[in-house]
Amino acid sequence: MSLLDRLSFGVGRKLPMILQTEAAECGLACLAMVAGYHGHHVDLATLRAQFPVSLKGAGLARVIEVAQRLAFGTRAVKLDMAQLAQLRTPCVLHWNFNHFVVLREVNGKTATIHDPSHGVRKLPLADVSRAFTGVALELWPSATFAPRAARAAVRLRDLLGPVSGLSLALAQILVLAIALEVFTLVQPFFLQWVIDEVIVSADRDLLTVLALGFGLLLLMQQATSAIRAWALMYVGVTLNVQWRANVFTHLLNLPVRYYERRHLGDIVSRFGSVDTIQQTLTTSFVSAVIDGLMTVVTLAMMFVYSRTLGLVALATMALYALIRWLWYAPLRRATEDQIVHAAKQQSHFLETVRGVKTIKLFNRQIERRASWITLLVEQVNAGLHVQKLQLFYQQLNGLLFGIENLLIVWLGARMVMDGQFTVGVLMAFNAYKGQFDSRVGSLVDKYFEVRMLQLQGERLADIVFAQPEPDAALRSVPGEADALDTRIEIDALSFRYADGEPLVLDGVSATIAAGESVAIVGPSGCGKTTLIGVLLGIHEPTGGAVRIGGLDVARLGIDRLRALVGTVLQDDVLFAGSIADNISFFDPEADPRWIAECARIAAVHDDIAAMPMGYNTLVGDMGTVLSGGQKQRVLLARALYKRPGILVLDEATSHLDLQREMQVNAAITQLAMTRIVVAHRPETIASADRVIMLQGGKVVLDQSTAAMRAARSGAQPSSAAPAARTGGATEPVAGR
Repeated sequence: MSLLDRLSFGVGRKLPMILQTEAAECGLACLAMVAGYHGHHVDLATLRAQFPVSLKGAGLARVIEVAQRLAFGTRAVKLDMAQLAQLRTPCVLHWNFNHFVVLREVNGKTATIHDPSHGVRKLPLADVSRAFTGVALELWPSATFAPRAARAAVRLRDLLGPVSGLSLALAQILVLAIALEVFTLVQPFFLQWVIDEVIVSADRDLLTVLALGFGLLLLMQQATSAIRAWALMYVGVTLNVQWRANVFTHLLNLPVRYYERRHLGDIVSRFGSVDTIQQTLTTSFVSAVIDGLMTVVTLAMMFVYSRTLGLVALATMALYALIRWLWYAPLRRATEDQIVHAAKQQSHFLETVRGVKTIKLFNRQIERRASWITLLVEQVNAGLHVQKLQLFYQQLNGLLFGIENLLIVWLGARMVMDGQFTVGVLMAFNAYKGQFDSRVGSLVDKYFEVRMLQLQGERLADIVFAQPEPDAALRSVPGEADALDTRIEIDALSFRYADGEPLVLDGVSATIAAGESVAIVGPSGCGKTTLIGVLLGIHEPTGGAVRIGGLDVARLGIDRLRALVGTVLQDDVLFAGSIADNISFFDPEADPRWIAECARIAAVHDDIAAMPMGYNTLVGDMGTVLSGGQKQRVLLARALYKRPGILVLDEATSHLDLQREMQVNAAITQLAMTRIVVAHRPETIASADRVIMLQGGKVVLDQSTAAMRAARSGAQPSSAAPAARTGGATEPVAGR
């Protein structure tokens, strides 16, 4: 990029507003906004792929590193409020000690910021002072900075996927709509002929004929209208079901990390955009085509009657389109703000309902109510801002069309008095003018409605364009995974949640024989649960490999892997349904005998049998009759029901008493499957064949339980016991 190409005099440059989609990517969103201002348009998904951020967020050092890799010069400064106006804008501000925003400008006693979590905000300097921490990051293009064109707008068809029968259905509705408009076009002739022919000549027979003829047309019009309305309803419902199914299917195929990094209410809000898009498109496409045709026809009819009056109507609609265009940008920003606040309020509501027991036990109902009311008021205020914009816009339009009507009547009356045309012609012209105003106004409104759909489309795109879990089974050789044994090999496995963060797993290696039971132990935070997540395909390893039966998991495929593995994890949940439904995981061909057998192995059958409704007892995530220990055993029975070759248990018996845990461990030990158990209790660890100890993300001990017992008793391990294996350094490894 040459020196002259980098010159900019500020004309036409605009700071975009980019909202974060993940909970902890405000820094990336700020950099995307500043980059867009300087001509390097990059979307948040691209930045997220290049510079992933963990749920812990990114500090200022990480933001500076990413900015420099985007070819920005950077300068971090510490300042007070009096110096805020001296910053080179746009710049990044540290906000509330846990957030980043972009400062667009300081103007008098207010500052305009682009907040990735709220939108554009114009705040008094007093409010800025309360949130600004005094740390800012100035950014400017360096010598290697290069412009980048904005990506093409999201296409709605790409968002919603294939829909069968769409083209044919829209064509049928279009034909019906055109037929309906033909009836509408001839209606003004009835008024014109009655005034100019019937009243003048007092011809009662002609009046009757005209009334009967146009009455028949009216019946045909209503019948056609009813058929079109039914067709629109049918198409609308059909499209809605197919589009929602397409998006929901894709949502279920997304990796777990997608859900971990977003608020529940925000995901629900984005999914709800399907309805808004469908409702608009179902009517907008046909209406826009018809309105376009009717605009041309009615304009031609008006010019046939009077060129002067036609020009007045045409000029009025041009002014209407200009006003609508001027109103679009502020209305879009206000609507975006309203959607964001609604999602935040919904997330808080769902979180409160889900955690109501904890809220009550800590007696925090008043605080939760106050924080929810605050979010609700912000949502209502955002909605009021939209309504005020629409109200002012409607009043201005009313004034515009009122002046048009006065002018048309004044000019038309003068033409009638001058003998240029009759009263009937003036009435017919007014009827066509009304249709023209309605059609052009509707056409303009539909155009901006579709443009406004871009906002909903961008929100929905966060779901639709997110990469699903890789279907690695497509790359495998047919049949190579059919006769797989359950030996597990972990080879130099390493993992970190994001670039620049310390390794959570660092060179972990181990081999677990088929049918062997292994306990993974270590202090909290050493990487046990993360290791399980990598083994299950929840996390992609940073380095190394995992093989099952000698086949790399990347070739085995996620579906085949999870069909092979049964799991009970710390945050597993039950779903609304009966206990039998949950054990079989709603298998449509559930085997009642196998359900009961799995419950016996999990030592929960007697508890279920003692309930009045037995296995038909209803349970769910929010409300359940099961104790913590019973729930864990039902979850264990669910894992066993799928007849897994590998069983993974992460603190799966932590809520059980010692006797019940020993009973469950003894039953599981008899099963012919490979078992991996994450545990802290000595009894659970003792039930395993081998112990792997993690510390600082490394394997520091890999030894049989028999050898460990012998060592504790002071005796030497027998020659049959496997020798102790260590994995490199034995000291704790701090995060790098």
